[in-house]
Amino acid sequence: MAEKQRTLKESVKLVGIGLHTGEKVNLEICPAPDNHGYKFQRVDLEGEPTIKADCDLVVATDRGTTLEYKGARVYTTEHILAALYGCQVDNALIKLDGPEVPIMDGSSMVFVEAFEKVGYVDQNAERDYFVLTENIPWEDTEKGIEFLAVPDSNYRITVMVDYKSPVLGTQHASMYNIEQFNTEIAACRTFVFLRELEFLAKNNLIKGGDLDNAIVLVERLDVSQEELDRLAKLLGKEDLKITIDGIGVLNSTKLKFENEPARHKLLDIVGDLALVGRPIKAHILGARPGHSGNVRFAKVLKEQIKKQEKEGKRFDLTKEPLYNINDIEKMLPHRFPFLMIDKIMEIHDESIVGVKNITMNEPIFTGHFPGNPIFPGVLQIEAMAQVGGIFALSKVEDPHLYSTYFMKIDNVKFKQKVIPGDTIVFELFLLSPIRRGLVEMGGKAYVNGKVVMEAEMLAQVIKDKE
Repeated sequence: MAEKQRTLKESVKLVGIGLHTGEKVNLEICPAPDNHGYKFQRVDLEGEPTIKADCDLVVATDRGTTLEYKGARVYTTEHILAALYGCQVDNALIKLDGPEVPIMDGSSMVFVEAFEKVGYVDQNAERDYFVLTENIPWEDTEKGIEFLAVPDSNYRITVMVDYKSPVLGTQHASMYNIEQFNTEIAACRTFVFLRELEFLAKNNLIKGGDLDNAIVLVERLDVSQEELDRLAKLLGKEDLKITIDGIGVLNSTKLKFENEPARHKLLDIVGDLALVGRPIKAHILGARPGHSGNVRFAKVLKEQIKKQEKEGKRFDLTKEPLYNINDIEKMLPHRFPFLMIDKIMEIHDESIVGVKNITMNEPIFTGHFPGNPIFPGVLQIEAMAQVGGIFALSKVEDPHLYSTYFMKIDNVKFKQKVIPGDTIVFELFLLSPIRRGLVEMGGKAYVNGKVVMEAEMLAQVIKDKE
């Protein structure tokens, strides 16, 4: 069944502190129309400029992902984008009255809980997935960053982090599908090493940092109280009582998961790859990732989208068909010259792929544009309907006892002509659950990966034979 885009049912308002700027920020995440995507709006600047969540607009990746468009910037975009993507919100306008998205508790959970509270509303447009068709490796050998994207029917992520640290060691984290984000990933907080704090503080990078919004990892035992007090002062947290309980976590902060740092790195990948601009179906494997590597890999995926769109949709027609012509004749009552389908390649719970080969021997060419043979659009629709009929009949016992009757055709579009020598591949999806024998499907016809026709149709399956 084709998935519809969705947005928030109503606006969400939050207030927080920017991790790096230390400034208070009012945030409002608003519903947005179909195909809007994610956009930030700086309502504190003249003209209230908007900045699209696009990897091509990233201007900095030091300790967070920063977007800029025509002089307007937004810092630390990754956690809120991860929350929107993880909650499968396709369209949202993120308004803020400061330069940085507030850090909240250092994870995506505050955003997720706010979204879940207001709920979601389905929209009219369909989700336009980026379905990866080939393996895409990428690496930065100098920094030891590796990414690999492989085709998958879900959005799956596997992460390995290795900082050669006695605290972290090597950690792994996995998300098998996007439905796991809210329960397994969203609550995992950002982290920092104690040895990094002084540098970050001196470079004005963590003015809003606190033990409530970051895990501080400690790698050595010889940290003096004087050093801790000096750090607290540098961070503007003189009143904070900082203690260390051996090698591990500052102030004995209880980790939510044993591999919480690795899970947070996975969260960052979800947020940064949201900048690709399309929901993804692929398995992403990342080793030693960070914002810089994430964003550069997002650009690689964006280029892959352009490449796949240029090539068109791929179907493997070399494999053994699910149904050959003899199987089809047992299911459909049609015969020459009106049996329009040569083979069925695959059938799933909510979709089907069928094939028709166009040859000059088609009887229709005797009278349809002699000297300029073009396969008629009306017969393309009939062929698509027969594929849909096979889908419907595949869901009943004794399909030879049923007939499929056309009831309605909507939204038919012909994109380019079909001629002898072409192979048409029909791909149809259920538009709504089958009820009382009514089958509503939407589909597209492809030649060489390019869409030549699309339509939505309604038919009824009736048992009318004994």
